Amino acid sequence: MNSFNPRDRRTWWRIAGGLLAVLLVAGAYLGWSRGFREEPQPAWVFETPDSRYRYGSIGAEHEAGIPYWIFYVLPRVFPEKFRQDGQVVAGGYAALGVAWEQGQELPIGFTKKTIGFPRVGNNCAVCHTTSYRVSPDSNPVFVSGGPGHTLNLQNFFRLLIDCARDPRFNADILMAEINRVTNLDLIDRLLYRFVIIPMTRQRLLEREAQFAWIYRPDFPDWGRGRDDGMNLTKYLLIRAPMDETYGPSDIPAIWNLAKYRAEAGQLPNYAGDTHDVHSVMIDSALGVLAAAPADPEDFRKQMVWLQDFLSRLPPPKFPFPVDGDKAAAGKSIFTAECAACHAGTRVGTRIPLVEAGTDPGRLESWNPDAAKAANRIVGEMGIRRKGLVEAPLQGYKIPFLDGIWLRAPYLHNGAVPTLRDLLEPPERRPRVFWRGYDVYDPVKVGFVSDSDEARRVGSRLDTAERGNGNGGHNFGTGLAPADKERLVEYLKTL
Repeated sequence: MNSFNPRDRRTWWRIAGGLLAVLLVAGAYLGWSRGFREEPQPAWVFETPDSRYRYGSIGAEHEAGIPYWIFYVLPRVFPEKFRQDGQVVAGGYAALGVAWEQGQELPIGFTKKTIGFPRVGNNCAVCHTTSYRVSPDSNPVFVSGGPGHTLNLQNFFRLLIDCARDPRFNADILMAEINRVTNLDLIDRLLYRFVIIPMTRQRLLEREAQFAWIYRPDFPDWGRGRDDGMNLTKYLLIRAPMDETYGPSDIPAIWNLAKYRAEAGQLPNYAGDTHDVHSVMIDSALGVLAAAPADPEDFRKQMVWLQDFLSRLPPPKFPFPVDGDKAAAGKSIFTAECAACHAGTRVGTRIPLVEAGTDPGRLESWNPDAAKAANRIVGEMGIRRKGLVEAPLQGYKIPFLDGIWLRAPYLHNGAVPTLRDLLEPPERRPRVFWRGYDVYDPVKVGFVSDSDEARRVGSRLDTAERGNGNGGHNFGTGLAPADKERLVEYLKTL
């Protein structure tokens, strides 16, 4: 009978140790490659400036991204949560009013990037792309840099939280649906079941407290094409406690940004609450990222490109015929009635609230202490910019009018549906209308807002509700009807 040689035991231990080391290295590599390795987006994304703007990543997939296959199956698992004005709407993410080009895998402003595994994030185009149709039976036209008047951003936030709250958001149910639409390999199946799905749910639920204010029954819904931007900054960036302010405003157009000259006091944002365009872009992008950028240098380069693109992006031309004689007469009326504010030294500067007379909610939702806190936090991220104005804001910025025809609805809170309505005294403006329908009205200059289809797909806005006041801006309301028509004809050409 042979005895066991101790040296053989040591040899076996060395072999076993070597095998274990190989397994650990292989496991570490797989974990790294499936969890952290970042791959570039496909080349087609960068073929044109428009495609890069609409689908190019700004880094939001790192912290705020949703794993692609979870994003894919949410409409299949939770169809009842895709709602519009409280009603279930067929069509999955289309129910949120996103701009979606035919043949594209994702809506405009939704980005797909592999960081270990494919993830869906957002960029600036999700809010700043306009969709319009010249008739009910025509295809949509998409305008980069325009206001996303069809987008229901509040419902998107609610959708993610509502799905995460639901007990059906678990590995068994989501994996069963994912397996029906794709064949993941073994590693990805294990990662999704034991890591990705539980962590995604946990991250969404962690944000529930920060979004509690969008569920308040005493606040009206924002509706399509609006957000409560300064409160978003207060609650998401600086983590301020919830207060009683409510200031919804229209998602703005961001084309032709070179028109803003900070040295002349021309300030971006509705209340001129930011020192310059660069600061607005940084802060807006950080809002999309929902965290400090994973790669600060890449983030800086993306912002440089984006600012250059939007600075040179021209406003769109009015796509319908214009009566030249009437427009020429309207230009004279504009010079006499409007140019002092909208084409002179005051444009881009603040008009006192007492002079404008419009809804004060947007101003009331922000304060100097919030600005100081936001500037401090962004500075701690290592990001340099002039930042937010750390002083009380006494009025709203007088807007430039480039591409004004496509900025409907009007006033900072979007409470007046068309330019023609804006030239009526407040008591004669529509008191209730529906926002977010994309068929254009070239006569009144705005979107159709009270047809059966507009009521079906749009968000109801009641000007009697908080934050929705349509008063103020009485300029031009005393003109004769014929002169109002001439003025509107001229405004189509800007």
